[in-house]
Amino acid sequence: MGGLMAVRLTFSSLKNAAKMIRDGKITSLELTEHLVRRIEKHNPAINAIVTFTKEEALAQAKAADEAFSRGESLGPFHGVPITIKDCFEVADVRTTAGAEKLSEYVPKEDSATVSRLRGAGAVILGKTNVPVYAGDWQSYNEIFGTTSNPWDLDMTPGGSTGGGAAAVAAGLSFISLGSDIGGSIRVPSIFCGLYGHKPTIKILPYRGHIPRRHTPLLTVAGPIARCPEDLKLALEVMGGPDREEARAYSWALPTSRHGSLSEYKIGYVLDHPNCPLTKEVKEAVRVAVDKLRGEVSTLEEGWPQGVDPVKQYINYRFLHASVYASFLKDEEFNELKVRAKDQDGSHEAFMALGWTAPMKLYHKAMADRAKAQAAWQKFFEIHDVFLLPASFTTAFPHDHSEPQWQREIPTPEGPRTYEDIYFWITFATLTGLPATVAPIGSSSSGLPIGIQIIGPYLEDATPIDFATRTKRLFGGFKPPAGYEE
Repeated sequence: MGGLMAVRLTFSSLKNAAKMIRDGKITSLELTEHLVRRIEKHNPAINAIVTFTKEEALAQAKAADEAFSRGESLGPFHGVPITIKDCFEVADVRTTAGAEKLSEYVPKEDSATVSRLRGAGAVILGKTNVPVYAGDWQSYNEIFGTTSNPWDLDMTPGGSTGGGAAAVAAGLSFISLGSDIGGSIRVPSIFCGLYGHKPTIKILPYRGHIPRRHTPLLTVAGPIARCPEDLKLALEVMGGPDREEARAYSWALPTSRHGSLSEYKIGYVLDHPNCPLTKEVKEAVRVAVDKLRGEVSTLEEGWPQGVDPVKQYINYRFLHASVYASFLKDEEFNELKVRAKDQDGSHEAFMALGWTAPMKLYHKAMADRAKAQAAWQKFFEIHDVFLLPASFTTAFPHDHSEPQWQREIPTPEGPRTYEDIYFWITFATLTGLPATVAPIGSSSSGLPIGIQIIGPYLEDATPIDFATRTKRLFGGFKPPAGYEE
């Protein structure tokens, strides 16, 4: 396979690649060998795929072709190569979560989502890079080094699913499996000019992810892709209750609310003083919203009634910190408990409070979360999606200085605090709502800019459908320069 066909197929959708295999226009082995060559050529520069299962992938592709020759279908992903975030366990493949203590860990079984992807016929090319225990918006660790953004190697692709986003953007994988608690799917997706989806809380199983989820409060698994249609396909494959829960109930993705863009009722905000956008990002979001005028049923600016963005941000940060409390050793917990008593307004003091909060404060935070969920639910009784930024800035330069919260992100308007990235991802994470991100343009330096589309609870197909129907208006994915061959 070569020439124009290779370029078009390299950056096409998973859905299209699967159809070409079904139609006999290409074999899984040919497609997998094509991506193997691309990985060998391009991956050394971006360091996206850190455990390359080349021989296993070629064997899986041959098996997929043999099944096809017998008239068997392995599923909607039949023979299509994908990658997996190195936080999800894959049987007989090293899984490190970026942590040196796990550098030689080889699990015996697949995580729940990987098992379902494999069962749908996917060919697994390898594992993609992450920060240590998925705890950063950059993707680097002592085992594998730093992942760079295909759009600019001096920039981060984001984190913690940065390796997966870089691989998909560079045409090394058709989709990548990621996870999200603090924007770890959404931030890398927009930094790399891709579509990503943070599903409704708990509709995808999380078994086999490292760090383990001790509570289903905020964390989800989800896909990154070049085409929004692939997000929906991935959810349909991976969604549903796991093991014991599957004995009691089943799940099906609800259809999107509308059959045309003109029926959509939309709310939106362009900015907020607590986390103002850079001038270029704000202008790109404004232009994207303006393109919807005359195309949709209603377009209303302003936060939903009852939604206090600052209070919800504080609520999210508190609960986010409390999730990590379960990982603390006793001596660490006791030290932080002392630090939490001195609330001097610093990031460190606030996080210490979240990590060591008494049950009274925790239950109050959960009550506040329930109020936030109710306010958003009321909004979605009338509206279909809510548009807002996903990040105040584009991808930023590599910076691995410690501690994280003392880092600054350079912008044309001046330096910003590292924790500012939390703000725009807060609202879907706190409430458990589905959120899709979509590319909408680029900065003057050529870095991608994206928008976030929050949808109604459990109705993940609606924000994905909106992203699909606005692709012609917003422009969709465009490959970075230098990866055509």
